[in-house]
Amino acid sequence: MKTALLHYWLLSMRGGEQVLQAIARQFPEAPIYTHACRRSAIAPDLLAHPIHESLIAHLPQGRRRCQAYLPLMPLALRRWDFSGFDLLISSESGPVKGIRKPPHARHLCYCHTPMRYLWDLADDYYRRAGLAGRLAMRLFTPALRRYDLRSAECVDRFVANSAFVADRIRRVYGREAAVVYPPVAVDRFAAAPQRPRDYWLWLGALVPYKAPDVLIEAFRGLGERLVVAGDGPLLRTLRKAAPPNVTFLGRVPDAELPGLYAGAKGLLFPGVEDFGIVPVEAQAAGTPVLALRAGGALETVREGETGLFFDVPTPAAIRAAIEEAKSRRWDVAALRRNAARFAPEHFAAAFAAQLSALMAR
Repeated sequence: MKTALLHYWLLSMRGGEQVLQAIARQFPEAPIYTHACRRSAIAPDLLAHPIHESLIAHLPQGRRRCQAYLPLMPLALRRWDFSGFDLLISSESGPVKGIRKPPHARHLCYCHTPMRYLWDLADDYYRRAGLAGRLAMRLFTPALRRYDLRSAECVDRFVANSAFVADRIRRVYGREAAVVYPPVAVDRFAAAPQRPRDYWLWLGALVPYKAPDVLIEAFRGLGERLVVAGDGPLLRTLRKAAPPNVTFLGRVPDAELPGLYAGAKGLLFPGVEDFGIVPVEAQAAGTPVLALRAGGALETVREGETGLFFDVPTPAAIRAAIEEAKSRRWDVAALRRNAARFAPEHFAAAFAAQLSALMAR
């Protein structure tokens, strides 16, 4: 059975790319189709696959800022010919599922989320966009929404990375989706030696929807230390406004992450994520999670056992959760047991079952 893998763009090794990596291990000979690939940022085992880029990669800054060419991506997809393939697997949170599928082929879409900037977070993106961005959104969003709905019809079976995303798929596309949680390398984080825990941790891209600004404000005047690990467009602004008990590390090398988690009193997670690999990694390292009561965190954190929830993303709510967490004794073994639910072998088995169900139709 000849198989092709599709991924929206390969610019870094974030959660979506790690899922693609796990899928690719099941299909070591399969080519990968993507709008753009920044080879210096991609894992060697993915680069071992034949990689086919769309015309987007060959436009000015196409491999650096390919998202700017979003309105052209539906056209770019039509240039790919999949007539020689029996199975198409798309890893989707951008426009890649709308490929032309041969009549004899089957298409499984692992959906990380319907495109946020077109659907439920469109208003947030619009408010934060500059003048040019707002004009572009007004001009292109209606057509891209119509295209996105049509492209869902090209999919034979949807798989979602969380029940939260499965509900989004149901609301946006009117389709049901099985849930297969992403793989997390829990053993790597569980191996981190325990050490004195003397700071609270935030880890991720410094972008508005993850709410790092609210978290940093929560530590103003608080007799606790916050370590912020990550890079992004808000870094300069946040660093300038942060109180002295907040330390910025920038992007932390992967090899240092287990120790960083293991030294934290808790991971703070104030944004709404589709799944959220970071809370699982923290629990694998024996670190409790304090998260907003929303999104994928509701599926990865067990309240009172492996973490706590706060109901609103405000400094006061975060401070109250910190005080509550300090009063509890956390069972490292229980934290690691919960994280083990998301080990790579569970993903591999569940994903293989979805493929079998698709091909049995």
